[in-house]
Amino acid sequence: MSILSRRNLLRGQWRGHDAIRPPWSVEEVLFTDGCSRCHACVGACETGVITVSGNQGFPELDFQRAECTFCKRCVEVCPEPIFHSTESQPWQRYAVINQTCLTYQGVACRSCQDACEPYAIKFKLRLGGIAQPELERESCTGCGGCVRSCPVQAITTRESDKDNDGKE
Repeated sequence: MSILSRRNLLRGQWRGHDAIRPPWSVEEVLFTDGCSRCHACVGACETGVITVSGNQGFPELDFQRAECTFCKRCVEVCPEPIFHSTESQPWQRYAVINQTCLTYQGVACRSCQDACEPYAIKFKLRLGGIAQPELERESCTGCGGCVRSCPVQAITTRESDKDNDGKE
């Protein structure tokens, strides 16, 4: 969520674009104030999930391209103090499966489960119906592997809301 300030207004950051910054990034305002846009993190990313998009030129993650493996290379190559320690959790991000999921339309699909390395997505069998996905949030790393694998783009990721933690 973008904070509306004079600086963000002049930077064009009032449009509501919720960029996903690399793991361990500081808060959005501190990130955009401190990032020199050298793009060293883009070149260092082992999967290519970090890209530069929009007219601002700041690095962000595109889970339609790849997933994050939390390799820490982005943090290691960055010359600016815009990352928290990699000893901490990378973020509080998790997957969200919406109602356009093929299984909710009566089509058997488990591509997200197959792509989920931490096995946070499981399919619960239903009597007389197709198994539907269930996300174990405590197991989900927010890596985005399931996002790219979904054939109908029914999966996104969301930052955990500390005021609404666990409640949708």
